Amino acid sequence: MTDAAADPLPDAARRSNARTGGQLIVDGLAANGVERVFCVPGESYLDVLDALHATPQIDVVVCRHEGAAANMAEADGKSTGRPGICFVTRGPGATHASIGVHIAFQDSTPMILFVGQVERSVRGREAFQEIDYRAMFGPVAKWAVEIDDPARIPEILARAFRTSMSGRPGPVVVALPEDMLAEAAAVDDILVRSAPSASLSAGDIERIAGLLDTARAPLLIVGGGGWTAPQRADLERFAVAHDLPVAVSFRRQDALDNLHPTYAGHLGLGVSPALAQLVRTSDLLIVLGSRLGDVTTSGYALLDGPMATQTLVHIHPDPDEIGRVFQALVGIAAPAGACLAQLAALPGRGERPWRRRMEQGHADYLAFSDPARVTPPVSGVDLARVVALVGEQAESGTVITNGAGNYTVWVHRFHRFRQAHSQLAPTNGSMGYGLPAAVAAKLRNPEKTVVCFAGDGCFLMYPQEMGTALANGAAIIVIIVNNGRYGTIRMHQERRFPGRPMATDIRNPDFQLLARAMGAHAERVEATDDFLPAFRRAQQAGRPAIIELVTDPDQLTPDRRITPAA
Repeated sequence: MTDAAADPLPDAARRSNARTGGQLIVDGLAANGVERVFCVPGESYLDVLDALHATPQIDVVVCRHEGAAANMAEADGKSTGRPGICFVTRGPGATHASIGVHIAFQDSTPMILFVGQVERSVRGREAFQEIDYRAMFGPVAKWAVEIDDPARIPEILARAFRTSMSGRPGPVVVALPEDMLAEAAAVDDILVRSAPSASLSAGDIERIAGLLDTARAPLLIVGGGGWTAPQRADLERFAVAHDLPVAVSFRRQDALDNLHPTYAGHLGLGVSPALAQLVRTSDLLIVLGSRLGDVTTSGYALLDGPMATQTLVHIHPDPDEIGRVFQALVGIAAPAGACLAQLAALPGRGERPWRRRMEQGHADYLAFSDPARVTPPVSGVDLARVVALVGEQAESGTVITNGAGNYTVWVHRFHRFRQAHSQLAPTNGSMGYGLPAAVAAKLRNPEKTVVCFAGDGCFLMYPQEMGTALANGAAIIVIIVNNGRYGTIRMHQERRFPGRPMATDIRNPDFQLLARAMGAHAERVEATDDFLPAFRRAQQAGRPAIIELVTDPDQLTPDRRITPAA
């Protein structure tokens, strides 16, 4: 294997060493350390499937739906920091998988989606299932490309890996014409070297230190993906040395141990009023890795944009994100995790004058995340208590996944994330993500407990992937929050059109029968006291398990119920 050297072999040797495009794709993945791919098979990439048959070191996870396959690949990339790999067929397969590409784009997750394509000779005629994938995926991928010549596969594959992982990570889409995959070429694989990483200059460090010395009420906001245990340790050292309260951006709660004394909470949906006030009253915001997006800033309202009243230091790997909405006094295009090692080396100044503010921020978080502070629902299971019980039972490193829906407000508020890579949740708010993500997480970390929270509507997006879990021995636990409705949309309806619900009620199947039909363990829980024994039985089942929770349909959020019309 070489990085990019010209091929010195004579033509006869080249012909004897020729490989099909399908073989070149699979050999290139194996050479670059890919251990697992997710797919729904299709006739448009049969040569790839045949090459995978001859490459047993790559685990092939066959999914039931392309959207779920793409979600699994995205979750795998989020867990490892390396591109998650997905193969789907042309047309409907690609359109189904597009949701995973959008998740990877908004979540800054490295991922490569390979899409079968029509033969080169019929392109442009609207052939069977033909789509222009460069046009289709251009707005939601870092790069979308179609390979016309098998001899260019190593080159394009190397660029796909590098593009997916460099700067702000994200998805790459590679279209593979069917006839190109059957054509042979004699070329070497290319090993992708680590991309160069930017860092803070001495001047940057001196300026940040100076801003800290003159601040009255600073706050760290940490976000972005791929936080490793060493980077989290650097974050703790930096925060402790300077008595800095730390808030995490939307669905990045595992960036810091939630019980660390500097942790102030989650800037997500249903944000704590105390945390929102902490942001507003800060005079210095040091933002590490977060895009300062819509949810994290409560609709761009927590900061006065575009010129925030707070002094803003923004460190993000993508220079286009710095100043995109809020203008930073100090903007640095570099990976936040790499910069933290330098910030952690900044000497402390003794107890800072804002230490009490840091302590109060953590106390406010503990109070806000205490289920005992919330009035129990009128009927059904107390979801706040259930989420807390899962946390109490969870071993170190337990992974929590979820999709989208109002039930996630309980998960994000009452579960305390302790370890790196313990949260898999889509920042683009995609329903159905939790179950596929749980399968990917369990396959990646079979020794860990993996718990998926899913609303009834969220679960029914990809319920068939319980079959994928069973086929691959992924003993996940799925907790279905059943309130018989699309809760988020019902909440918005009740705010704008109280007492006039429309299209938000769901007639659900018998979840226990559905799960057992696929060979899973299943239970239904209608009272809070019955949950813990059911959860323990699910842990001991040794196979995928579903626990259906019957919850109060009128409890829209932990703090709000539907008010009956007068």
